[in-house]
Amino acid sequence: MDEPCDSVLIEQTERGYRCATAVPSALYKYVIGKKGETKKRLETETRTSITIPKPGVEGEIVITGQQRAGVASAQTRIEVMLESFRRKQPFTHFLSFAINHPTIQEQFVKFKEQVLDVCSKDRGIDGSIFQNPAKLHLTIGTLILLNEQEITKARELLQKCKEDFINNVTGGKPLLVRVEGIEYMNDDPSMVDILYGKIRMKNGTDKLQLIVDGLMERFVASGLMGQEWDRVKLHATLMNTLFRRDPTVEDRNNTSLGKQNLRERESFDARNVLKKCENYHFGEVELNTVHISQRFSADSSGFYSSSGVINFS
Repeated sequence: MDEPCDSVLIEQTERGYRCATAVPSALYKYVIGKKGETKKRLETETRTSITIPKPGVEGEIVITGQQRAGVASAQTRIEVMLESFRRKQPFTHFLSFAINHPTIQEQFVKFKEQVLDVCSKDRGIDGSIFQNPAKLHLTIGTLILLNEQEITKARELLQKCKEDFINNVTGGKPLLVRVEGIEYMNDDPSMVDILYGKIRMKNGTDKLQLIVDGLMERFVASGLMGQEWDRVKLHATLMNTLFRRDPTVEDRNNTSLGKQNLRERESFDARNVLKKCENYHFGEVELNTVHISQRFSADSSGFYSSSGVINFS
């Protein structure tokens, strides 16, 4: 038998043993399998009965059986299976700082005009690959939130992060950052997918890095965020070739649309952009708010709709 899973309570009943696990309805199909084969195999091999809500109905998967070990085994196997398939889902939300301050937007538009004026003949560069100024942001990390319960869990965790360590780091004051300079994250500046704006704390402290690394650590531990890097590298996407096909795309450090789409990505020649705008000054902005931003959305300001938010001051 598989090792029992301690994350779910297994109850003893008059007829044997029972455990129930809240599972987003989007994942039911992976437990059921093609023509119900996965569910049947699990029930046979663990000598249990597995009850799954109807498609689209949020609820719990219930496992019952005569033997506690069998129920524990079925639960463990379902949990491992769902964790694997969850990682393959496209992300739905992301933790972000908005940097779409009017001054930053204005300087970004001037940056775009300058690049198009000087570099429009360079391979792959045209107006379609530039970020929407209203959506300028810093990505902390991406989230897969598959129902309202998971959104609520993320919202509560963000609030707890504020109480546990963010307030201590910020002292109740906003963080002043400078958006200045541009960079890319691959080896060849003539074959660039995404161009980023650099972010620096104006006073040189590491407060911002402490906050974003702490958020990533907490959200990864909760299972709501996958571990992508050892520490967060904050960046503001300025140009992205995926915008050419879909202006609503949010980048995920070059992995936002899955591996199959990476092979289809175009690149552009950024050598002249980097040479002309290496130290371009986009401006300064006070960071005071962390959002749980919803992918493929916009609020009345043009920024992403927020599913949760905390303020420093």
